[in-house]
Amino acid sequence: MTTEVEKNPYAYLERDDFTSEKYKIEVRGLPKYYGIGEFKKLLNEKLDLQTCKIKPPRRGSGWLYVCFRNEETRQKAIETLNGILWKNSKLSAQIAKPAPDPFVKRKIEEKGGNKRIKVDEDDQGLSIEDRVKSTTIPLWNMPYASQLELKQKEMSSILKSICKQMLKESKDDLLDWLNYQKDKYQGMPCELLPILSTEKTTEYRNKCEFTVGRNDAEDKVVIGFRLCSYASGSTAVGPIDNLCHIPSQMKVVVKVLEEFMNNSELKPFDPVDHSGHWRQVTVRVTLRGDLMVIVGMQPQDLSSEKLEQLKSELKAFFEDGNGVEAHVTSLYLQTMTQKSANGDGGDDYYYISGTRYIEETLSDMKFRISPQAFFQVNTLGAQVLYKAAIDLAKPSADTSMLDICCGTGTIGLVFSKYCGEVFGLEVVEDAIKDAKENAVTNDVTNCEFFVGKAEDILYPVIRRITKPDVIAVVDPPRAGLHQRALLTMRKTKKLSRLVYVSCNPRAAARNLVDLARPASKQYVGEPLVPTKAVAVDMFPHTKHCELVLCLERLSVAMKARDAT
Repeated sequence: MTTEVEKNPYAYLERDDFTSEKYKIEVRGLPKYYGIGEFKKLLNEKLDLQTCKIKPPRRGSGWLYVCFRNEETRQKAIETLNGILWKNSKLSAQIAKPAPDPFVKRKIEEKGGNKRIKVDEDDQGLSIEDRVKSTTIPLWNMPYASQLELKQKEMSSILKSICKQMLKESKDDLLDWLNYQKDKYQGMPCELLPILSTEKTTEYRNKCEFTVGRNDAEDKVVIGFRLCSYASGSTAVGPIDNLCHIPSQMKVVVKVLEEFMNNSELKPFDPVDHSGHWRQVTVRVTLRGDLMVIVGMQPQDLSSEKLEQLKSELKAFFEDGNGVEAHVTSLYLQTMTQKSANGDGGDDYYYISGTRYIEETLSDMKFRISPQAFFQVNTLGAQVLYKAAIDLAKPSADTSMLDICCGTGTIGLVFSKYCGEVFGLEVVEDAIKDAKENAVTNDVTNCEFFVGKAEDILYPVIRRITKPDVIAVVDPPRAGLHQRALLTMRKTKKLSRLVYVSCNPRAAARNLVDLARPASKQYVGEPLVPTKAVAVDMFPHTKHCELVLCLERLSVAMKARDAT
């Protein structure tokens, strides 16, 4: 049955929870050449306009959207920006219309018989189980050797594209060196070693975030993965039973939790009208069988007494009820509150039972993992990844290693055996606490860890370095490394090598091109150019692959070339 919300693509604006679409402006008259980072600095630092999001409609647009948290800050922005000169361009600003809810818009178009709607033909006629496979492990039916060959070719293609971008920005010695590399390595800027993998290609994931939905046919709770995106016009969730990359322990947890939620008076969260409670289940498992379960919910207007009752029910279910068969060793409740206009809200974690963290073994070292801590999702794959990083970096007792975006300290602690000293930087405070505990647990005394954004604390950390040889290892989020952190590394003369670990190599291209640009007023310091790369298949049966690159100063790379 169609609800009133599904008839109105702008109904979401009436909800209490915050959306950046409510207070949006359109800024035009932008200069032909500018950086989003520069524009953010203008708005937030120079003009103090307190933006919450900047959204270019497409690459190279001469205008963009800027969002705010309330009407007062939006009006202030319009008054400030109208007529202002920036980079010799006169800016204009006006209120922008909010975008329609993509799900509701699509439903209305479907009912109106709009033939422009694209339907994915590959999904037509597939069972629910096969649709889940196609969205999560699309290569499940391809021989593994063929998967590796496919990914190696993809990494080669990405490196060729990066080389082309670098050549466009190059001149003098850098241009000469890149042309030499391109000719030597079939269009790539460096040698690409054979792809690395592990023997274990099934049940390899140690962490999964499952969505809670509903099986419309049987009106029962389903915990699994979305069949397609919200904007595609569906909120359906498919089961995980036939997914080969999910450990059997996780599947048991999901089944018992489906039973618990089906017997609960609370309903699954509805992403269309934001009603309901159950939203997400996060499961983490270790090689030795430790199991952390985090049940995520939208508390809505539940009283504190109701929340306490719910915690007690979950505790009883997993300790004495049908949930016992899952053998959960660490249990948490996560409240997932939509942020309000003043920025309040977010996620809170409530410990319920078992241990407060789980412990994983990687490269003969033990690592403590808390609910929010980052840890590579394929433990055995991470061992291969870190060995590849060490082989490329070639650290020694005279090496100081900077572990940027260090998470729980895994890379830095593994490197510590080969380095004189290690400094880890991470924005998540709980992860740094884990990193420090991990250092104590493993009797590592040459590591220090610091909490903060890399772009804010990198320079003061660099001043603590005591060794003559400095290398950095960065394993940034999918979007890449912050520009300020990148510029700080470039101008650090002591830094001789950089190992860049990317889970999204196409997105990393911008960072890699900026690191290799000729020296300028903005890009201070000698360019860092890629000299060797290797792909590591951390995600069998998917299209994803990690790419590890070693970058060196241009003068060092040229000397190595001339010596051969």
